[in-house]
Amino acid sequence: MKLLPLAGYAGLAAAAAYDSQIPLHGEPGHAAPAGTSAKGKIVDSKELQDTIRPENLMERARKLYAIAKLSEDEHNHPTRVIGSAGHNGTLAYIHAVLAELGDYYTVSSQPFPAVSGGIYESRLVIGQEVPASATPMGLTPPTKGREPVFGKFSLVANNGCQASDFPHAVEGSIALIRRGECPFGDKSALAGKAGAIAAVIYNNEPGSMSGTLGTPQPDHVATFGLSKEEAEPYVAELEQGKHLDGIAYIDSVVNTITTNNVLAQTKGGDPENCVMLGGHSDSVGEGPGINDDGSGTISLLEVATQLAKFEVNNCVRFAWWSAEEEGLLGSDYYVAQLPAEENLKIRLFMDYDMMASPNFAYQIYNATNAVNPVGSEELRDLYVNWYEEQGLNYTFIPFDGRSDYDGFIRNGIPGGGIATGAEGVKTDEEVGLFGGKAGDWYDPCYHQLCDDLGNVNMTAWEVNTKLIAHSVATYAKSFDGFPTRTPSEVSMLSESRAYTPKYHGNRLVM
Repeated sequence: MKLLPLAGYAGLAAAAAYDSQIPLHGEPGHAAPAGTSAKGKIVDSKELQDTIRPENLMERARKLYAIAKLSEDEHNHPTRVIGSAGHNGTLAYIHAVLAELGDYYTVSSQPFPAVSGGIYESRLVIGQEVPASATPMGLTPPTKGREPVFGKFSLVANNGCQASDFPHAVEGSIALIRRGECPFGDKSALAGKAGAIAAVIYNNEPGSMSGTLGTPQPDHVATFGLSKEEAEPYVAELEQGKHLDGIAYIDSVVNTITTNNVLAQTKGGDPENCVMLGGHSDSVGEGPGINDDGSGTISLLEVATQLAKFEVNNCVRFAWWSAEEEGLLGSDYYVAQLPAEENLKIRLFMDYDMMASPNFAYQIYNATNAVNPVGSEELRDLYVNWYEEQGLNYTFIPFDGRSDYDGFIRNGIPGGGIATGAEGVKTDEEVGLFGGKAGDWYDPCYHQLCDDLGNVNMTAWEVNTKLIAHSVATYAKSFDGFPTRTPSEVSMLSESRAYTPKYHGNRLVM
């Protein structure tokens, strides 16, 4: 892996602190003095949990929001999207906090290329109608010349996953393709190879569709997603041989930039047996991301700060991933660079993304050993047992590739995590378990400008940060009873994981 030492970020931290006129240091009294290490006392779960204070979490949130405001000149609103001043300031803040912990951690930066995209304008017209559900795919290229393109619609056979599915009539037309079987990016590329001027992929199940084309390919064409309900009448017309004209327009940009993961590993503890945990440092371009995933970023920083008061038996490795919102790019890159022997040193990975949703539920990823690397279920049960010990309700959510655990479990590393909910709708049953409002999103400001300081539930945030502390302390102290790893796990994944999940990050990929 290519890692840069902390010293390489000193100038960035200083510049960010000066430019924003806000302190980027940790709060006094949080940890051992700079230049010292904790001595003598092995970490204890209850004692580490007792160090977590909601006022410390909120103080860090205020700093993160001020950092997000550094992007206002460029983006016209606060954001911490990769490449922005707000994200650069976030990385600087993480480094600065860790630097104040003295020599407790080895801190490094891992640069990598990340693809980012933006949609400036878009419009889809089918016949005489403008379908309300038409949404440009993430990382879609623009239409030719960034101008509207005109053509008839051509219906693609089957699911548009083979070149033979695209009739000769697709050339010069707008390809209408059913979702299913293969990733959206493959469908768009095949449409481009067939000569389509644009593509529309319609849902094969009820509802609209917000997807991404994923890694750019030379043959991708401007591509929209469309709901099943709005698509069905058009599909029927084309199946009857009727002519259907359309206009497609997307003004977009897809760029490759360099961004950085931040890693901090305890100098103490067995380096052959590492507890690893992470959250992502970036937000979407639409807002400051104080809950998504400022809450996870801050929880990890606070736990890392308080852990410096203790010694550990097993090494602990914290990670702040970049470009998660672009499709889990930072965590995927990190795992892909791991040599097999380094992979095996990671006994488990714990994902902490969105710890403080306003309309929260205590959610545990339903990671089982039957379909994931062995040890994932034991981690899941640690969360279950802790919530039950606190007298708190919890619910299981799919372990479906939506967050940074995905690269780890795909490479044989046990994984899991907790969350408090994103754009999912809270049910009446969940209101009985957790309170809140039925029919609303768990986070009503998910991926929006209002994901700011008013968009966090402090009760949930404190509870889940204590659970993070418990997970770290438990495995930093001992892996007794936790499954050992074998080299075969690195190279041979379970057959049930050998498929492309519907999600890779927050957007559908197929």
